[in-house]
Amino acid sequence: MAVRAMRSFKEIIEAYSREKETNIILALDLLLPGGEAQLKKSLAILESVHDNICAVKLNRQIVLPLGLYSGADKIVAHAHRLNVPAIMDAKINDVGHTNTAIATCYFDAGFDAVIASPFVGWEDGLQPVFELAKAKSKGVLVLCYMSHKGAAEGYGQMVLDSKTGKLKAQYEVFADRALTWGADGLIVGATYPEKISKIHEIVRDEIPIYSPGVGVQGGDVEVAIKVGARYLIIGRSIYSADDPREASRTFRERVRKLMFKC
Repeated sequence: MAVRAMRSFKEIIEAYSREKETNIILALDLLLPGGEAQLKKSLAILESVHDNICAVKLNRQIVLPLGLYSGADKIVAHAHRLNVPAIMDAKINDVGHTNTAIATCYFDAGFDAVIASPFVGWEDGLQPVFELAKAKSKGVLVLCYMSHKGAAEGYGQMVLDSKTGKLKAQYEVFADRALTWGADGLIVGATYPEKISKIHEIVRDEIPIYSPGVGVQGGDVEVAIKVGARYLIIGRSIYSADDPREASRTFRERVRKLMFKC
C-alpha cells in the first residue's frame, strides 16, 4: 500500500496500523559494545518483528554510538523497506533555530517523525519544528507525561494557566497546547493510566496517544488501551526476549483482541 503518498504522519501510521492490525511500536534502544555489532543486531531484530509492529522508535542511546549518517540511517532505510515508519525520540527542547537544525538532520536521515518537549514553548521554540515538519510531510509528537518514576516532578506539577488564571496540572496544559499546535501525537506513559485517561478526555480522537513503559516498566497493554492509548511503545520486553519475534507476536495478539476485533 502506497501510504507514503498521504499528507501527514498521523495518516501514515494509522494506515499501517490498520493494514497490519497492530498498534505496537518497537522502541529499538538496544545498546551493545561496538557499533558494528549494535547495527547488525538492531537490523536483525527489526527484520524479525516487522510484521507485528506499525513503527519503530530510535533513541539517542542508539543514534549517538552508531552515528546519524553512518548507522542509524541504515536502520531507518531498512525499516522503510519493511514498510515500517521510523520515529526519532529526540526530545527536541532548545531555541528555535537550534530545534530547526536538529529536526532537519533527522528528517534528512529519513525519519518520519520526531518527538519534542513542550517545555520550550511555541514562539521561537517548537513553532519552526512544526512548520518544517508540515512542509516535509513529517510528524511531531509532543511529550505530555513520561513513563519514569520522577515524571511528576515536571509534568505533574501545578502551574498557573495563563488563559484562566487558575492552577492546572502541567500535563493538562501541554495537552491543550498540543491541540492548538496541531501535534501528530502525544507521549503519555502507560505506567500512569490515570494520566492517559485525563489527557484522552482533553484531546479525544483529535490527537492519538502513544504510551511507552509497557512491560519492563510495569505498564499494562489492556489497561493502557482501555483508558485511551492508541499506540503502545515497547522496547526491552521485545528486543531483550529470548525470541523477539514471538514476544512481538504475543503483544500484537493481545492488542488485536481489543482494537481490531479479531
